[in-house]
Amino acid sequence: MKHLAIVTGSSRGLGLAIAGELVDRGHVLLGIARRASDALAGRAAAAGTSIEQWQADLSDPLPVAVRLEAWLGAQPGAEFASVTLINNAALLARPGPLQDVAPDELQAVLRVGLEAPMQLSAAFLRASARWPGARRILHVSSGLGRRAMAGQAAYCAVKAGLDHHARCVALDEARRPGGARVVSLAPGVVATDMQVALRGADERSFPDVAMFRALHDGGTLSSPREAALRVLGYLARADFGHNVVADVRDA
Repeated sequence: MKHLAIVTGSSRGLGLAIAGELVDRGHVLLGIARRASDALAGRAAAAGTSIEQWQADLSDPLPVAVRLEAWLGAQPGAEFASVTLINNAALLARPGPLQDVAPDELQAVLRVGLEAPMQLSAAFLRASARWPGARRILHVSSGLGRRAMAGQAAYCAVKAGLDHHARCVALDEARRPGGARVVSLAPGVVATDMQVALRGADERSFPDVAMFRALHDGGTLSSPREAALRVLGYLARADFGHNVVADVRDA
């Protein structure tokens, strides 16, 4: 049987790496990002699997969620052994105190990082409720959702919100026969554009900048592919969903 995956932020960084590994394994893929990836389309063609890419702005998530629910409703759910939503897309506000973040920038960070996963998860759960295969939601979270940091109030709040959203949804789904399994997973420290922005910040507004520079200089950052393999390894675990808030480094 086939496997279906939906990945947000699928055009670059960790999202692209996750999506690429999935199509290499023959998964049917829906990627949602601001732009399509020719490289991802090429990998899907080489693997002989089906791929669809939506160019969408998740800072306006409701139309995307409506479209996702309709799209899933038109899919042959009984043909899939599993269906998985991976909420990976996120934005990073300019490092600094909350009052220095422009209102429109703050709004975009909150909508892309928290509202969009919640809207997409709700659409996913409604549309796939009667599907017989395994249903899974994976939020790509962060250690910053579990550790407060000066200069990153918006990003920390978004990731903490994802963690608690996962806890609540897991409780709801545990009450349903065949309920979805949900995990909010920290992927470790990954070499992405976000890391470049953090270590390039002004230390006067972002006091932890030295830590991010040291992580890079010490060679401790995972490549996107390395992180993607760990994330997908965790997704494949038989006990996926047992620890709702988790880290790829968990035993």
